Amino acid sequence: MKNRRKIQRITVKDYLKAVKKADREIQLEQQAGWVAVHKAHKNSKLYNRKVDKKHFLKDWKNGSSVK
Repeated sequence: MKNRRKIQRITVKDYLKAVKKADREIQLEQQAGWVAVHKAHKNSKLYNRKVDKKHFLKDWKNGSSVK
């Protein structure tokens, strides 16, 4: 029997993995740090107390009264 070499094929999964790795390395070279890849989308209709409070504190520090 002859020794047969296994033919290694590049799958789609391997290709995507290599592209993602190269993209992350390029990002690190161009920018100071990491950029979030998976970020949750913020729903604009959800109640957010932080935003409302931010405006209130900004007005309060400037000395204007809120009516």
